[in-house]
Amino acid sequence: MLFNSTQYLIFLPIVVLLFWILPQRLRLPMLLLASYIFYASWIPGFVFLIFFLTVFNWLWGKVLHRATVRKKLVFGIGLAANILTLGVFKYANFSAHTIQSLLHLTTGKTVDWSLNIILPLGISFFVFEFVHYLFEIYRGNKPIDSFILFALFAAFFPTQIAGPIKRYPDFVAQMTTTNKLRLQYFDEGIPLIVMGLAKKCLLADNLSYLVQVGFSTPGSYGAPELWLFTYAFAFQIYFDFSGYTDIGRGSAMLFGYHIPINFNLPFIAKNMSDFWHRWHISLSTWLRDYLFIPMGGSRKGEFKTCRNLFITFAIGGLWHGASWSFVIWGIYHGLCLVAHRTFANLSRKIGGLEKFWETPVWRYFSIFLTFQAVCIGDVFFRLQDTRLAFNVVRKMLTLHPIYSPEEAGHFFVFKPEMPVAVPLIMALVVGLIVLNLPLSALNQKCIFKNCPPVLKAAYCAIVVIAMVTLMPDTSAPFVYFQF
Repeated sequence: MLFNSTQYLIFLPIVVLLFWILPQRLRLPMLLLASYIFYASWIPGFVFLIFFLTVFNWLWGKVLHRATVRKKLVFGIGLAANILTLGVFKYANFSAHTIQSLLHLTTGKTVDWSLNIILPLGISFFVFEFVHYLFEIYRGNKPIDSFILFALFAAFFPTQIAGPIKRYPDFVAQMTTTNKLRLQYFDEGIPLIVMGLAKKCLLADNLSYLVQVGFSTPGSYGAPELWLFTYAFAFQIYFDFSGYTDIGRGSAMLFGYHIPINFNLPFIAKNMSDFWHRWHISLSTWLRDYLFIPMGGSRKGEFKTCRNLFITFAIGGLWHGASWSFVIWGIYHGLCLVAHRTFANLSRKIGGLEKFWETPVWRYFSIFLTFQAVCIGDVFFRLQDTRLAFNVVRKMLTLHPIYSPEEAGHFFVFKPEMPVAVPLIMALVVGLIVLNLPLSALNQKCIFKNCPPVLKAAYCAIVVIAMVTLMPDTSAPFVYFQF
């Protein structure tokens, strides 16, 4: 059941209606049942996986809280159980394939170790929530007493499949508060859902056609076109994932639950550090709190700080997917963060240089430069063939060739074999981005929700009409569903 499907548009109002007409004591059990139905709509059998992981972590959290001796060992066992589960389902195929390739390279023997393990939807997200839960209990926080409340923490359907990654103290505080129906929930939630659907159906899905044209045969294009396709993918994944987050936030708001923003205009970041304060905020803060800081953070000197940054983002890349291209993507971002930190430290030692970095000219140039750096990394995010990805990046950085021999006699990407819709889609997407970004900015700054109801209703009506008129016939799955 996808957020942009007809089934969800029927499922959500029914659950919201039941939630508000039921007595307070029945709301959470109903919401838990609805969340399991939502998850079972994909492959019903995987409901047992999330259920048994929930039972284990709820019980183990109580054991950890009561442990007086060897608490670190108890915590380690719980942590290992969660990581091992994630490893089996997400990385067993990848590990078998890697070992198989190494054996072939060193001995020449070919073996077939295909495991064909299906990746459960959202496993990376709810396992990270379980890890966070055990970490916080190990640090002295109280466990959740109610099993239903704890099960809902992991299974809450607006955030179940692709986040944002929740923090349990915030979730428990909101879910245990006696809540009354307020029109404000719908006034804020429905425009968020509409905006999220517009980002997904109008922008991300239309951009996906252009991205598919370019990255299906990147060797057929020259450097300028590869830059264009990479820019298109950067906006596609942003509108796809932030659209999902907006729909999730809006859906949760209908139950009176506030999910913090997960994106804050990341493409106006002035450096890589700023970018990761704006992009997938729930993941970057999770990596900081439960990986970077436990490794020592920035407390043990500059070299170890840079080392910790590098390791954190290398692991963060692997979290995104069981592929060497994701590992390289994570390593690339780790190196960019280390380079930025080193550059910033050197700037502080040179008189007057820091003031120059704050000038408007450099600020705009740094935004441009950061966006280019992010887009280079996105090539590895999009292409699973690492050799092909390196070749594409080489073309982009050297601007060679300017055009492919296959393009002789044709201008840029507009070739005879290209669907007529592609140039129209490009023009449409540019116009929609220009219109959407100011509205996104207003929404992120919490200004849009305070605008007059008539204007808000008019905006939603225009967006719905635009979606019905201009969205593609088919919609691609949300990008982050694979993680």
